[in-house]
Amino acid sequence: MGKFEMTREKMIANFYNQYNEDIRLIKSRHGQLEYATTMYYIHKFVVPNSEIVEIGAGTGRYAVALAKEGHNVTAVELVDKNLEVLKSNADGLNNITAFKADAVDLSELSDDTFDLTLSLGPFYHLYTKEDVNEAIDEALRITKKGGIIMCAFLSIYAIMDSNYMYGRWQDGLKENFDENFNVRHFKEQLFTGYDICEFEALFKNKNVEYITTVGLDGSIEALEDRQDFSFTDEDFNSYIKWHLNFAEKRELLGRNNHLLLICRKK
Repeated sequence: MGKFEMTREKMIANFYNQYNEDIRLIKSRHGQLEYATTMYYIHKFVVPNSEIVEIGAGTGRYAVALAKEGHNVTAVELVDKNLEVLKSNADGLNNITAFKADAVDLSELSDDTFDLTLSLGPFYHLYTKEDVNEAIDEALRITKKGGIIMCAFLSIYAIMDSNYMYGRWQDGLKENFDENFNVRHFKEQLFTGYDICEFEALFKNKNVEYITTVGLDGSIEALEDRQDFSFTDEDFNSYIKWHLNFAEKRELLGRNNHLLLICRKK
């Protein structure tokens, strides 16, 4: 089967079978910042003993941490390899359940079940309008009225800065924009990015109250490969506090590779 004949599920599995997702949020400063910011916003909205679902839970970095905090957690993951690691990481915890499913079909989960619904990865790998809308609708369906939904997505502008300023700029333009500079989405990208207003517009006609959009990792990913990049632990802790103070500032959002849209189900 050729690359361009692969299903979305197969392409995602092939990538994560060769990638150590379990260390992504701890091995680099931008990963650490993404994790710290996401957890900060989760803690802003979650209440004790919540029913939480994470869709696209990866190896359980968030799901396991939230279960250890005492919440009842359901973790849904599409990739078999990640799911195996997730279950291993959750060993000994009786308040976390993990199973395989796709964000576009959560039929194993009941309506109006969760206080907090996290979708922290699926929208990186959804390309058609139909799949994107189905993933949003499924997340809303399983969330209780008044519950919080958090959906992570990628900035197309930060993707360009991070990945294509090393002799591949023209390739990046062709892959991510059409001739009129409209953002493109297709599965061969593997990771698809959004204009921020474009992603927010996906929720405009949904049964939600928009709360905010948050930048999760600043511009660190575009800079971290520089030989002179350096952050002591003290400096980095100071940077985290600075970043959190400006994480919702509209004019800074596009420089973040990872972003988080937060809304409430009406």
